[in-house]
Amino acid sequence: MKKILLMCCFVVGITAASHAQQGGMRMSPEDRAKAMQTQLKLSDDQTTQITAILKTSAAQRDSVKSAGGDRTAMRPIQMAANQKIQAILTDDQKVAYKKMMDDMRAKMQNGGGGGN
Repeated sequence: MKKILLMCCFVVGITAASHAQQGGMRMSPEDRAKAMQTQLKLSDDQTTQITAILKTSAAQRDSVKSAGGDRTAMRPIQMAANQKIQAILTDDQKVAYKKMMDDMRAKMQNGGGGGN
């Protein structure tokens, strides 16, 4: 259960960090996948698969948001996306991914991701 919560925090954290880095602009699924490619040393095939997962989950979250849903309603979407991403990663990448999630979770707890 803690791992799933950490994965959710990671996705929320990546979104918050990208929001801060983009000066208020939301990071696209493609940009998020490229950032993950760099950080996790993903292959081109992995990056393509993760981009598709992120696009699908973003569309689902946007649909929930436009229907008036809140973060609680989006949690299952985030959890499913993270499980699919984890399935694509190698063992070493999973370790790096977990570290990214832990770091993002710590940032979120210490001020919401460092946004200005």
